Amino acid sequence: MSVSPIGLNSIKAPLRPLARKLGLAAPAGDWWEARQGPWVVDPKATSHPAACNICRWHGPAFDGPFHSEMAQCPQCGSIARDRFLMHCFVSRVRKPKGLRILETSPRLGDKYRLMMRRHFRYTASDFDLSAHEGDIQIDLQNIALPDSSIDVLLTPHVLEHVPDTKRALSEIYRMLAPGGHMFLQVPLLEGATNVPSTPEFHADNTPVFFRFGWDLTFTLREMGFTAQVLVTEEWRDMLLGRVPAPPSNGDGFVVESLVEVARHTLDFDRDIAIAATNQESRAYGFLPPYHFATWHCHKPR
Repeated sequence: MSVSPIGLNSIKAPLRPLARKLGLAAPAGDWWEARQGPWVVDPKATSHPAACNICRWHGPAFDGPFHSEMAQCPQCGSIARDRFLMHCFVSRVRKPKGLRILETSPRLGDKYRLMMRRHFRYTASDFDLSAHEGDIQIDLQNIALPDSSIDVLLTPHVLEHVPDTKRALSEIYRMLAPGGHMFLQVPLLEGATNVPSTPEFHADNTPVFFRFGWDLTFTLREMGFTAQVLVTEEWRDMLLGRVPAPPSNGDGFVVESLVEVARHTLDFDRDIAIAATNQESRAYGFLPPYHFATWHCHKPR
């Protein structure tokens, strides 16, 4: 016995929500607007105190203490800064399906990249391919990609390792399509940008050339981008003096300098935007709040 296409659709329709939930069917066409994408866990919809907005895991706690480089998801291995970068991206870009996305030196492996490729024209890059396996090799100071060839650049904790900041930003601006976005994440360690006083290396033996400060915002605008620093609600309240900021504790973040320079140099309505509420920060592990800053940069059309 044959079944007409209309009959098949009537059978499949009630099963699609379950199939999507189990990962057996593609997301609905309006999945982004409905906040049903693969990177969304509504903290209000779960009784668990911890949730991963990358793989949708939720449970009692992340592995390890709260820190931008720790608080690891036990399912996908994301750390807190991975989740913050993704949270900034999905909350600030509308209708991103099919966008051309380049991510520099992504920490997460094959499962993450497969998930990204379900929805985007996604490419991973690395500088020398030794620390992170990339699809292509890229030097941000001399990007071997055509003009206007990328819609979104995700670049986590890379720019501080580049010797010539302005040259890299100029290349990124050229590579981004008009109307394109860059989500630039670096450790915001001091109020004003400095070079390390002693040689500094990260875990993969990559030299650190800059300890960036709030003035990176103005450098980005000088290079043609519109730019805002995305932070958590609690960190903005600390910077404004609404709640007390903790003292520096030797973790590399000079809190006193960050607070003082912000209050004297930033326009809080123009330069800073809240990316995560207090509830989202607790659920996703964006703690301590001063560890989290990502610049949302936009190339005008």
